[in-house]
Amino acid sequence: MKMKYLLLVSHGEFSSGLRQTLSMFAGDTINSVVAVGLKPDETSSTLEHHFETILDKLPADAQFIILADIIGGSPLTTICNTLNKYGKLQDSFIIGGMNFSMALTALMSKDTMEEDELKAKIMSEATGAIKFLDIDVAPETSDDDI
Repeated sequence: MKMKYLLLVSHGEFSSGLRQTLSMFAGDTINSVVAVGLKPDETSSTLEHHFETILDKLPADAQFIILADIIGGSPLTTICNTLNKYGKLQDSFIIGGMNFSMALTALMSKDTMEEDELKAKIMSEATGAIKFLDIDVAPETSDDDI
């Protein structure tokens, strides 16, 4: 069975911060999470080289579930081009709008669900996690009002 990795892609440190947060919930499965981000002082070429170094350490048959902050952004474009160069893009799928709920769902379900079912579950969790919290705050009262 091919090893499936959750690949978090972002601008800045968002992906590494999300990976760190996932580690609080995921136990040893965190070892199958790769986080890459394009930092403000880096170029796409720098990101590509960094990601190639990561790819070279992974099993040759690795597959990727890619979650990105923005579809069409430079980090994701660079990662997709690199995966294509390595012949790994066709065995991957990509979802944009990365958030914690979708990342946790992808990580915990990636080895137990078929791809189409997993995609649907990730999308459902991602959108379901977006909620408005309506806080009803009672007006302050002071002893002077008595």
